[in-house]
Amino acid sequence: MAYPLVILLCVGLLHQTAQAVRMDKLADNKTCGDAECSYVLSMATVMDDFIAPDCRFINLRKGQMVYVYSKLTPEEGAGVFWSGSVYSERYVDQMGIIGYFPATVVKETQKFMEDTVKIPTTDMDFYCD
Repeated sequence: MAYPLVILLCVGLLHQTAQAVRMDKLADNKTCGDAECSYVLSMATVMDDFIAPDCRFINLRKGQMVYVYSKLTPEEGAGVFWSGSVYSERYVDQMGIIGYFPATVVKETQKFMEDTVKIPTTDMDFYCD
């Protein structure tokens, strides 16, 4: 009787660890440089440290440079969030990780894209492993 219970428990634990977490949407629309949000919109300098509250966000340290890939269109009463990744040889462990951060903690230093597209966000935009 205990043997099937152990197997059932193990399968249940494996099933839970393999699932992704669907997080709340931060916005319904976003502005990007193209339909896939693969082009960098701008470069920004981090003005204040930011500690990511959950897996949708990235940690930022004052002085870091960030590539901005999209800008969420804020809902009424909501904060303004951008998505991007850290650019720096000093922070190689963070390079390539894309996440959200408040637009208020960065200062845009260089714009790369003048023409932008506004597209709806999807559940995958707020997906967490």
